[in-house]
Amino acid sequence: MKTILRSQDLSCPSCVAKIEKALQGVEGVTAAKVHFNTGRIEIEHDPAAAPAAQLVQTVREIGYEAAVAAF
Repeated sequence: MKTILRSQDLSCPSCVAKIEKALQGVEGVTAAKVHFNTGRIEIEHDPAAAPAAQLVQTVREIGYEAAVAAF
């Protein structure tokens, strides 16, 4: 499953690496890609092992705001 989060407070390229590393460390996440310019965070994951709420919490725990993107 793919979940897309949004974050408004990405201020530097090292933020991207920090968020990707944290998300890739979550059990059930197979890929995480952060788009610095747009604040879009794309995550491929098993929703049973890593629900969207856990992904948001992971990003918040390292100091960044995040929310599931609404379409």
